[in-house]
Amino acid sequence: MRPQKFTPRADYRLQENLRTQASVSLAEKFRELKSLTVEIAYFNAEGVSKNSELKCTFYPDNAKSVVRFDCHNPECVRGDFDLSATLAQAIAQRRTTVTGEMCCQGWLSKTTIDQVHCHNILRYKISLGYQLRAPVGVIPLRRLERQHGVRERPSAGVAAINHARVHER
Repeated sequence: MRPQKFTPRADYRLQENLRTQASVSLAEKFRELKSLTVEIAYFNAEGVSKNSELKCTFYPDNAKSVVRFDCHNPECVRGDFDLSATLAQAIAQRRTTVTGEMCCQGWLSKTTIDQVHCHNILRYKISLGYQLRAPVGVIPLRRLERQHGVRERPSAGVAAINHARVHER
C-alpha cells in the first residue's frame, strides 16, 4: 500500500475526524435527545445551483456529539460545516425543528490559501425528538427504591406521596 500524500486538505480532515471521534456520544451530552435527523443541501457560492442533498438519521447512543459535514468542493482546504453549536442551542431551547444555512469559510483551493474563500453554501433542516420529562416533584422509582430500601414498587401516586413524606421529616 502506497503512503498517502500530505495535503493541507487531508491534514485538516484528519484533525477534524479525530476531534469527532474523541467527542462523547449525543446520548451522553444531551440526555433528553431521543432522535435526530439532519437534511442538508449543498449549493454553489451564489446559492443558486444545488450540487447534492443528503438526509442523515443519527442514533444518539452511537452518534458522536460533534456533527459536521465536509464542504462539497473537492478542492476546498479547511472548509466544512460544523452544526454542533447549532444543535446544542436547539436542544437547550428544546426546539423540534431548526432550519438555516452556513457559508463555507475554507479556502477555494490549495493555490488560493489566504487569498480566496470557498463560500459554498450548506442549507440544513434539523429535526429533533425528545424523551418525555417526568412531572416536577416526582423522582424516578428506582432512585426512591435505592434511597429508602423499598422492595415493592408502589403505584406512581404512592411514590410521589412517599417522596413528599420523606422530605417532610
